Amino acid sequence: MTNTMDLLTLTQWMSPAFPLGAFAYSHALELAIAEKAVTDADSLEVWVSDTLKFGGGKVDAALLAMVLAGEDIGTVSDLAESLAGTRERWMETFEQGSAFVRTVSQMGGAEIAPCALPVAVGQAARTLNLPNETVISLYLHSFAANLVSAAVRFVPLGQSAGQRVLAQLHATIKAQSSAAIGATIESLNTSGFAADLNAARHEDLDVRLFKS
Repeated sequence: MTNTMDLLTLTQWMSPAFPLGAFAYSHALELAIAEKAVTDADSLEVWVSDTLKFGGGKVDAALLAMVLAGEDIGTVSDLAESLAGTRERWMETFEQGSAFVRTVSQMGGAEIAPCALPVAVGQAARTLNLPNETVISLYLHSFAANLVSAAVRFVPLGQSAGQRVLAQLHATIKAQSSAAIGATIESLNTSGFAADLNAARHEDLDVRLFKS
C-alpha cells in the first residue's frame, strides 16, 4: 500500500496538470521546428531521443540520480547551474524547479529551497518508498511528453502521432533511467550540441511561442 500511495504521489508530481508551467518551454525545440529540422513524427522522435541520450534529458537524469543517492544538495545544485549551457536552459530548469518546490510545500510536503527541477524532484522523492530507477523513468517520461506536446502544437502533429512518438520513446527512457543509476560528478557529461546552440539562438528569435 505504501508503494502504491508513493507511486500515485510521484505520478501527480510528474503529471502535465502539476503547475510547473512546463507547457511554456520547448527546450529549444521551437527553433528546430521553425528551421524545419523537425517537421514530422519521425524527425521529432529522433530529436527527442537524442536529447534524452546526449543532452538535457541525460543531464537531468544524472542529477536526479545523484540527489536520490544522497549526494550533497549544494554540490549538485551548483553542478546543475554550471551545466545549463544557456540562459534560457537555466531559466527553464530553475523556474520549473521553483514552481515544483512551491507547490509541494503548499501540499504539505517538505520545505525545499528553489533549485533546478531535477534537484528539486530528487529531494522531494527521497521521502518516497520507490526504486530510484522508477523515479528517474517517470521524470524522463514527463520531460519527453512535454517536448512531444510542444511539437503537437507547433509542427503541428495530430494527437495520435504525438502519442505514437511518446510510446516509441519508452525503450530509450528505460535505458537512460538505468544508465543514470550510479552517476557521479566525474562521470557526468553531455554532447547535445545542436540543442545547446538552438537554445542560444532561440533567445534572439523574433516571434516566440515558448520561453525556451
